[in-house]
Amino acid sequence: MKFSESWLRSLVNPAVSRDELVARLSMAGLEVDAVEPVAGAFSGVVVGEIMAAEQHPDADKLRVCQVSDGQETFQVVCGAPNARVGIKIPFAKIGAVLPGDFKIKKAKLRGVESFGMLCSASELQISEENDGIYELDLTLPTGQCLREALNLDDAMIEVDLTPNRGDCLSLTGLAREVSALYCVPANLPSASAVNATHQDTLPVEVLATEACPRYLGRVIKNVDLTQPSPEWLVERLRRSDVRSIDPAVDVTNYVMLEMGQPLHAFDLAKIQGGIQVRYANEAEKITLLDGQEVSLTPQTLVIADHQQALAIAGVMGGEESGVQVETTRDLFLESAFFDQIKIAGKARSYGLHTDASHRYERGVDFNLPRQALERATELLLAIVGGEAGPITEALAAEQLPKREPITLRAERIAQMFELELADAKIERLLTALGLTLTAQAPGVWQVEVPSHRFDLTIEADLIEEVGRLYGYDRLPVNYPQARLAPQPQPEDRMSLPVLRRLLVARGYQEAITYSFIDPKVFALFHPDEPALELANPISSDLSSMRASLLPGLLKAVGHNLNRQQNRVRLFETGLRFVGQLDSLKQERMLAGVITGLRLPEAWAHNREVVDFYDLKADVEAILGSAGALDQFNFVPCQQHGFHPGQCARVERAGQVVGYMGALHPSLAKALDLDQPVFMFELLLEGIQQGRLPAFQELSRFPEVRRDLALVVAAEVPAAEIEQAIRSAAGEWLTQLRLFDVYQGKGIEPDSKSLALGLTWQHPSRTLTDEEVSNSTDSVLALLADKFKASLRK
Repeated sequence: MKFSESWLRSLVNPAVSRDELVARLSMAGLEVDAVEPVAGAFSGVVVGEIMAAEQHPDADKLRVCQVSDGQETFQVVCGAPNARVGIKIPFAKIGAVLPGDFKIKKAKLRGVESFGMLCSASELQISEENDGIYELDLTLPTGQCLREALNLDDAMIEVDLTPNRGDCLSLTGLAREVSALYCVPANLPSASAVNATHQDTLPVEVLATEACPRYLGRVIKNVDLTQPSPEWLVERLRRSDVRSIDPAVDVTNYVMLEMGQPLHAFDLAKIQGGIQVRYANEAEKITLLDGQEVSLTPQTLVIADHQQALAIAGVMGGEESGVQVETTRDLFLESAFFDQIKIAGKARSYGLHTDASHRYERGVDFNLPRQALERATELLLAIVGGEAGPITEALAAEQLPKREPITLRAERIAQMFELELADAKIERLLTALGLTLTAQAPGVWQVEVPSHRFDLTIEADLIEEVGRLYGYDRLPVNYPQARLAPQPQPEDRMSLPVLRRLLVARGYQEAITYSFIDPKVFALFHPDEPALELANPISSDLSSMRASLLPGLLKAVGHNLNRQQNRVRLFETGLRFVGQLDSLKQERMLAGVITGLRLPEAWAHNREVVDFYDLKADVEAILGSAGALDQFNFVPCQQHGFHPGQCARVERAGQVVGYMGALHPSLAKALDLDQPVFMFELLLEGIQQGRLPAFQELSRFPEVRRDLALVVAAEVPAAEIEQAIRSAAGEWLTQLRLFDVYQGKGIEPDSKSLALGLTWQHPSRTLTDEEVSNSTDSVLALLADKFKASLRK
């Protein structure tokens, strides 16, 4: 919410600076997001009056004006179309400095001397209006400093309120807070009952009392909406970031900002029969004030007459019953209390967000509608004239919110804050907020909560208020103490923090993405599975629970690529959701994606891009971190979302624990990724268990190595060859390394050559050539029998 400091200080004015006031509001939980001046930095500008205006002799678009500053008259050449005799305007005299350090000097325009400048609102950075010079109120004294005349040393303050503090979405609510924080009296706005000068009323019928327990309305006849809103009202609206439209709308907006109660004015002549507050009919439509036509749902509360819906209750009025400055003569002014739950989400469901819906969704004082209606009537009669009728009220008292008294204990406050506060101090803090405390015993009170504080329902809420008003920064800082016994950690299990640090060390960055994704993206990765849909999604493109972490990571990759970050390595840990509610599995996963250059750009290496084996090295590092890499196998496969020729499943003891490979080109295109991306996803439960390291004495005897170049069928995986070699090479084989793969000249097209190095070493003696030859022969015999492998010639 935005408001001007001067408006707030007109209600409550503590003797503190602006900076201190802003800081105290933030510390009290009303976070101040911005403080902006209401006008630019300028000096030497006064209120001027145009005494004469003539056409420039040599320019059609210029006028020569005689401008008075209250003491003498100056000749000023001006090009504004609204420059005319009798108006008062900002007059920048010679020597004045305008925003942007623009200094006013004597000038000559088309041969005519000019001694100053007549300013527009945009030139002074008061507003963005730039259609002529800024016309001032004629009651302002000529020659007065413009900053003083318009109170331009004021500031616009923007407060970001939490959803439970809807009572502060008004100057009245903010004034209550400031009054309580500084223990100074507040002059809160009020309105006396306006005497009815006619007896015309409009019948009001509430058919949905649970959604609208209180509805008030009043007929105001013979108004003249062509009258302009007074400058003070327009300026207060502008400094609250609300645009002036016409007197009827301006007054309802002003009262909403002042008191927190949304109101709406209907053109009485356009209402057929009377007012009905009901739920919308099936397929009923309404054209709103913004020109948008919407089809209403039966769950939407509307204000209607006997023919059609006139407004979406608590959201926006309809165009059919809207006020027209030229034709409207009689008004029906409404003020109502709508149930917070019944209104919540309705504006968003139609793609709307209004000041009224913002307040009703957070809660409005159910005792405020009559006072706000009287205040709006008072202002309207003063501005546009007219005659007010009696107030019609439809009330279902049993449906209004109930305020139950709350028991507050001083010992509980001391326990929460570790701070002893005197009973009198606690009473003073809470009564300043309008709460009524009745002592039940020493240090025990029965607290009556006013209707505007709908966020106070339990004792903890009151304790929070005590701490907030006392000052969070003044509360003692005490660290919790507990006797904790260290918990045993299994040494053969790799912890998640260690895996995180491993990936960070390999150049990855951890990402955190939403657990819900776009249903269309879900279908790309899981075309044969139904998505688990959210009942109340944030938006339509975040409505499906993820069955994989990869869609979120790939979206993050695209976000980075679109911002010229072409080398991306991301990982994430989190839950995936498989199945529907009756059979839902929530599994902890570890996923990662890489794309771009293999190494950061530098002079010392080439610009090589990552490939399948860069990803495989990272996955092997993860699997080997627990000391059990030999228990995992990589098996070529086809999986939705992965490139069919570059995909492998990771198995452990015959169980699938994850997948890795290249992103399928069709998915890359659908996700707007224009460079190769490689990815993996592993089931944490399947990879964290390892084995304890055990000491093995180093042999003092020499190693013996034999290199074999084997020709096998191209489709035979190298991992199967290695498994066979280990089974046949004997117990003294200490190392097996695949160091070359070749296909090409000299090898049959359907075959490949694998070059492997086998190393033997005995722990207590030197191996003989015969022993090594026998082991080698056993290996070759098994490979020939099982894989039809032969030595390369």
